[in-house]
Amino acid sequence: MFELFNEDQKMLRTVVRELVEKEIAPHAAEWDEKDHCPKEMFELLGRQGLLGVFVSPEYGGVGLGLTERAIILEEIARHSAGFAIAVMANDLAIAGIYKYGKEDIKKQWLPKLCSGEIISELAITEPTGGSDLINHSTTLEKEDDGYMLNGRKVFITNSHIADLHVWTAASGVNEKGRKVLTAVVIPPGVDGISHGRKEDKLGLRSSVTGDMIAKDVKLDSGMILGEEGKGAGIALSTIGNFGRSGMSAIAVGIIRGSVEEAIKFGKERIIYGKPLLKIPAIQDLLAENQIEYEAASTMLYNATNIYDNGGNAAPRFAAAKYFSTESAIRSSRRTMDLMGGYGVINEYPIGRFLRDSLTNIPAGGTSQILKVIIAGNLVK
Repeated sequence: MFELFNEDQKMLRTVVRELVEKEIAPHAAEWDEKDHCPKEMFELLGRQGLLGVFVSPEYGGVGLGLTERAIILEEIARHSAGFAIAVMANDLAIAGIYKYGKEDIKKQWLPKLCSGEIISELAITEPTGGSDLINHSTTLEKEDDGYMLNGRKVFITNSHIADLHVWTAASGVNEKGRKVLTAVVIPPGVDGISHGRKEDKLGLRSSVTGDMIAKDVKLDSGMILGEEGKGAGIALSTIGNFGRSGMSAIAVGIIRGSVEEAIKFGKERIIYGKPLLKIPAIQDLLAENQIEYEAASTMLYNATNIYDNGGNAAPRFAAAKYFSTESAIRSSRRTMDLMGGYGVINEYPIGRFLRDSLTNIPAGGTSQILKVIIAGNLVK
């Protein structure tokens, strides 16, 4: 029989689950209610080697893969999908620096990011939209002693808590007259970075999402990721692999949380003289949720395995992200229906699961955009 995980990966899941049950689960409802992102948890995860796990030990990581990263995010999202997306967004900046940064930048910042000493974010989305890269209004202008960055980013996860930033900006035009983008690192303490509004989100409230503003931010040439003018490819690759795999893992965690909450409630709730789980119609809901979990998790971990073995997993991550995020909405709604009136009482986590699953949809590409991407890959 095919096994998705090896023994080390199973052990990792056990270790992370125990950590989450002890340090995250007891606080998840409070973080959500207060719209609070627990910054202190980054250092805790960092001490356990759970941030940027795909980074090699040379730069402060543990040298694992996207499969292990997905396991970590799934386990966190079982209880706090909001905090999971904060961890995921931190990983996006780490991935950009690890894959495209110059050697001195990697040695200087990756150990601090992997340890949780500093927090980061990847800022691509602008008021014109997240998927419309051509209409970037943020600019990066070359000067005698480096570059000048100006612009505004919106809907950025970790916006108000990040110390280090990875941005994309328009840096010129190509031969067809279209804007080309460049990706840059904005290190901690640089003058000119400020915060705009902090969004009051429906779900994923254990993370901070908001606007960021760059005004006359001076950067030297060492802060460029990859090559000048190649920022769109860096953004698409990072989101396509690290972003969508992360969002899928968070959705899979929500689905599993919905399955487990349904079982727990169904065992405790007595109706017509027997546990709710004994009723065939309720068993039908449970079966549909478990089927969704099996399908979504298999899609996700098949894609991470392909990536970890050097294959092109981006099309599969797009499909996994679409299916798992839509499935999370269906699964949390089924559990809410199963619980009846109790399902809309905030004493139970299922309302949070549903809000989180709805808020999970736009991140990394809406469902409609993902279908365009999936169809485009087929056409190619």
